Amino acid sequence: MPVATPKQYRAMIDAAQKGNYAYPAVNVTSITTINAALKAFADAKCDGIIQVSTGGGQFASGLNVSDAAFGAIVLAEATHLLAEKYDILVGLHTDHCHPEKVDGFLKPLLEASRKRVAEGKGPLFQSHMFDGSVIDLKENLEISKQLLKECAELEIILEVEAGCVGGEEDGHDTSGLPIDKLYTTPGDMVEVYEALNPIGPFLFAATFGNVHGAYKPGAVKLKPTILRDGQKAVTDKYGEEAMMDLVFHGGSGSELSDIRETLEYGVVKMNIDTDTQYAFTRPIVTHICENIEGVLKIDGEVGNKKNYDPRSYLKKAEKNMCDRLMQAAEDLCATGKTIFGTV
Repeated sequence: MPVATPKQYRAMIDAAQKGNYAYPAVNVTSITTINAALKAFADAKCDGIIQVSTGGGQFASGLNVSDAAFGAIVLAEATHLLAEKYDILVGLHTDHCHPEKVDGFLKPLLEASRKRVAEGKGPLFQSHMFDGSVIDLKENLEISKQLLKECAELEIILEVEAGCVGGEEDGHDTSGLPIDKLYTTPGDMVEVYEALNPIGPFLFAATFGNVHGAYKPGAVKLKPTILRDGQKAVTDKYGEEAMMDLVFHGGSGSELSDIRETLEYGVVKMNIDTDTQYAFTRPIVTHICENIEGVLKIDGEVGNKKNYDPRSYLKKAEKNMCDRLMQAAEDLCATGKTIFGTV
């Protein structure tokens, strides 16, 4: 089954860490975007991560329901079914969940996994993210420890964040924060390791100037060496086996040199959303512009059903999003890297 088991997901992360590559982690909101992700991973012959944000889950549940957790369950169950047709592995992950959304989003998803495990199945998601960057590190880690205990019982990995990713995503805006808040310190990384490592496996989103959204070249000042220095602080104290599995947030639009440098310092997962959103929307706009008279019923005409049938432009959107995600796999040195059939 190409949605990874907990053992396979752990092996995916270990393989990326040892092989100096990272998985593209793409946000999805629909069947079409799930299919685009699966096609990209299959065509690139690489494993990957499909993730759902609170806003994505809310959207997927429909206007009348508007329930982020329910929508995330729908998207995850759809991915479990669709992925069976492929010969690569995918992990399912949830993106930023801030403290005030834990009870309404993360807890119901853990309960859904608990029910599946009781039925002899694997967990619904293989990892979840708790984003405690909006609170001080001490409180962040106290909540993270409790959540990691729950996750570890289900063989789910928890992703945590210290420091803030700049910009805006799903209505959470950190663009006005002081610049020092965008950089995780070596001391922070040691503190995170010491708090979480005794409990279970975790992913760590350390921040090094990364920003959500799209910006012109030169606007975002990444400092990948922050990851190097933080990892060194941890391994100097606890040995090379303490090397943490890091996550690169705000990967859209980043310079290739910065992306590749982070792979040297333990990044195993890079989130991509802004660039794939644009890649999805761009061919739809072209289709509408080139077929405007067929799409619209102008001056009493009947239009052209082939032009306004959503399938006519969503197939183009799926293909273009797939192409952009394949480029991300190449940037992350993940092309051709799959452990499917070996674990």
